[in-house]
Amino acid sequence: MSAAQLAALARTTEPQTMLRRFLALDAVVTGANGLAYLVASGPLGRLLGVDQGLLLALGLLLTVYAAAVALLAARPAAPALPVRAVIEVNLTWAALSLAALALWLSPSTAGAVWIPVQALTVLTFALLQYAALRARQQD
Repeated sequence: MSAAQLAALARTTEPQTMLRRFLALDAVVTGANGLAYLVASGPLGRLLGVDQGLLLALGLLLTVYAAAVALLAARPAAPALPVRAVIEVNLTWAALSLAALALWLSPSTAGAVWIPVQALTVLTFALLQYAALRARQQD
């Protein structure tokens, strides 16, 4: 991704601000997803064809993770090591989501669409965060 494309997405040319915005967006989307899984694990489980208990556990995990990412995004200058950890967790989440879909989940049609869409979303966050981190390091 070019610097111009990254700046257009982040609506800034300042690498630190880009990184903070991509982390904050990740925290908001992940937190909303986690809260939805916590609050509506039964109906969502039936819709997606995924076990309610699994969604409940994932909801708790995602909500805590989102809070940690939000704290990182709120820092004036997020340290590189925790940012790299967020990127690695996001990459792992995307890969495990697709592996779960292929190897052990038997979701409904909605779930078979949702799982890859959310994996692609998380992968996109990781790529944007990585590009912003690199831009910050080159600044």
